[in-house]
Amino acid sequence: MKIPSLLLRFPHCYFSRKTYLVNFGLPSRADFLGVEPLGPAHGCHTKWICSSGGLRRELWQQAAPEPRVETLSDREQRLVDRLYQGLIQGQRACLAEAITLIESTQSRKKKVAQVLLQKVLSYHREQEKLNQGKPLAFRVGLSGPPGAGKSTFIECLGKMLTERKHKVSVLAVDPSSSTSGGSLLGDKTRMTELSRDMNAYIRPSPTSGTLGGVTRTTNEAILLCEGGGYDVVLVETVGVGQSEFAVADMVDMFVLLLPPAGGDELQGIKRGIIEVADLVAINKADGDLVVPARRIQAEYVSAMKLLRKRSKVWRPKVLRVSARTGEGISAMWDTMSEFRELALGSGELLARRRRQQHVWMWNLIHENMLEHFRSHPAVRDKIPLLEEQVLRGVLSPGLAADLLLKAFKDGL
Repeated sequence: MKIPSLLLRFPHCYFSRKTYLVNFGLPSRADFLGVEPLGPAHGCHTKWICSSGGLRRELWQQAAPEPRVETLSDREQRLVDRLYQGLIQGQRACLAEAITLIESTQSRKKKVAQVLLQKVLSYHREQEKLNQGKPLAFRVGLSGPPGAGKSTFIECLGKMLTERKHKVSVLAVDPSSSTSGGSLLGDKTRMTELSRDMNAYIRPSPTSGTLGGVTRTTNEAILLCEGGGYDVVLVETVGVGQSEFAVADMVDMFVLLLPPAGGDELQGIKRGIIEVADLVAINKADGDLVVPARRIQAEYVSAMKLLRKRSKVWRPKVLRVSARTGEGISAMWDTMSEFRELALGSGELLARRRRQQHVWMWNLIHENMLEHFRSHPAVRDKIPLLEEQVLRGVLSPGLAADLLLKAFKDGL
């Protein structure tokens, strides 16, 4: 039987070259065509096999399982509705409670959080349509070495923006202790004036072991802040290093803040962080540090000319600012606004956000897969034993990993 006539006889089927010959003991050299009906998910699932002589026989038939739909209880639904309504009305308490919900590691609360996020995302999309498809908020990532004055800079910039009728949210990420798991969360105490401003919201969060200087829920927190009406979202990240620029995959603009007297600056900062920076700001450029700040600015201007351009419409700039005196802060915001307008006009900003959605999805997949792997019954009981053998030098880490993966595959 030729394939065209087979297609006419089975118009509601799709055809695949996937073979089941080994499973059913058929000759491996046989020419075949798999056929499956495109029925509803709850109907019967029938497979046929065709050889060059025509339709041979039905191989197996079974009922496909009903798709499982996660439903919320009445109490959980009331919680979602209350947080959603309070969030879009700009209630800070509901925003704080919503972020706490998405940060929970409890499985049931994570499902409730996803329902809330989906509602906020739908609302966010509708608001963007009313804004001619343009983003409602400007997402800015800020990183720098300890002592660069990030908190002081954010307070100075935030106060200036709230005076200009902007609503500013600050997501400040603090490193967690690898020993106790605790975090100081002291950023809010260093921004005393901004924390009292009703047009600003500051949320410190621990990294909880997450690499990249951000938490596992930073993307979700950004979305909730935008749903709450904040049009400027500042994400302050942890330190600077080779893995400390994951925030660049979450924001519209990445700003690197540096002190003027940190020694050999070009060696002290990794090249990777420089390549993703859209703007470099030399902070504390006042008093006796004005001359060192000018020298560092000149060094970075020369160094950044050697780097490959990330944008067709923007060349990263190096500015001097003083968060203590406020000098250069207004000019820096004008530069940041110029970047946003150019990126919006060229379409690069929207393209960057689409890429970030893709990265966000795969980060969640990796996190959930790892969690599923560690909690799988075929693996969970073997992990302590293999870890002990690795520590005693009986097994290499690679061999132990292979054994765990094999156990996981066999248990599927």
